Amino acid sequence: MYETYGKLNEQKDNVIVLTHALTGSHHAAGFYADERKAGWWDDLVGSGKAVDTDKYFVISTNVIGSCFGSTGPISKMYPYDSEYRYKFPVVSIKDMVKAQRILFDKLGINRVEAIIGGSMGGMQALQFGVSFPHFAKKIIALATTSQTQPWAIAFNKIAQEAILNDKDFKNGYYDSEYIKEHGLSGMAVGRMAGHISFLSHDSMRRKFGREYKKDDGLFELFGKFQVESYLEYNGINFTKWFDPLSYLYITKAINIFDLSRGYDNIKNALVRIVSELHLISFRSDMLFRPSEMKEIADSLTSLGKSNHRYLEIDSDYGHDAFLVEVDKFEDYIRSVLDGEKS
Repeated sequence: MYETYGKLNEQKDNVIVLTHALTGSHHAAGFYADERKAGWWDDLVGSGKAVDTDKYFVISTNVIGSCFGSTGPISKMYPYDSEYRYKFPVVSIKDMVKAQRILFDKLGINRVEAIIGGSMGGMQALQFGVSFPHFAKKIIALATTSQTQPWAIAFNKIAQEAILNDKDFKNGYYDSEYIKEHGLSGMAVGRMAGHISFLSHDSMRRKFGREYKKDDGLFELFGKFQVESYLEYNGINFTKWFDPLSYLYITKAINIFDLSRGYDNIKNALVRIVSELHLISFRSDMLFRPSEMKEIADSLTSLGKSNHRYLEIDSDYGHDAFLVEVDKFEDYIRSVLDGEKS
C-alpha cells in the first residue's frame, strides 16, 4: 500500500520516498475526508513545506507486515479464505525494503532524489543505502540506529509479553472486530511502556507535571495522576486501531535489525552507501541514543568517506521529537533537498 503527493515530472527525477515508523502507515500527510487528525508527518510534507509537494512527487509506503493495507498477518492467505496469522513469515527491515523496491520498479521509478525516514523509517532509509546503493541520491535518517540495542528490545519485550498473556488475544486467533470495538488490555499495557520510551523526563514533566485528576481523590487507592490517565486512555485507544499480530511482527523486525547482517562487520556494510547521507539525532532520545547515530558517522569517516553529515538536534522532548518538533529540523531538510548542504 502506498500514498502519493505532488506530481511526477516527465523525467521521473523529482521523487522523494518517505518510510514510516513502527505504528505509522502510508498516510503521511493531509487529511482524509472522515478524519480530524492529519497524516503523521503533515508538518513536514505539503505545499510550500520542507518536503515541498509543489516541487516533488512524494511516495509514502506502508511496510509488509502492517495492518494498513500491505500484506500482513491478518491478510487473507491467497488462494485460501483463511488469514495468515502465525503462518505469516517473520520479516526483516531488509524484506520491507526489498518489497518497496519492487513497488518502485512497478511504478517505473529506478532512482529517487531522496529517502527520508525516522525511527524504524530511518532503519529502512539506511537499509536502502546498503542494499540498493545507487537508488537514492540522498538519504535522511532521523532518530534511528544501525543495530537495535538492548534498551529498545527490552521495551518491545514488555509489549510482546503483555499481548501474548492477554486471554482475549486467544493465542493469535482473536476476533479482529471484537478487538477493534473493545481493545486489548494487554496490548494497552505494552503500549504504555513503549510510550514512555518515546518521551523524556523533561517532556513528561512539562506536559503533565504533578497534576491529579480533578474528580479523583488523592488518597483513593486507584485515583490517578494526569500522566496515568493519559497513558491508560492512549493505550486502550491504540489497540482499537492497530492489530496486535502486526505489532508482534513489526517489533520483531525492529529487534533483529542489524545493518551489518550479511557482512563481516558494520563498516563493510556502511562502505556500500554512496548516497549523500544525513544523520539527524535528538539529544534526549533514550530509545535510539545520539551516540548510536554518531557511531555511524564516525565509522564512515574512518573509512575515508565524506558523503555524510551528522546533526544532533538540541531537544528535550525525547524520541518522538522527530514527529513533534519538526520546526527544529525542517530548515535543514529543506536545504538538503535544495542542494545547499552536502
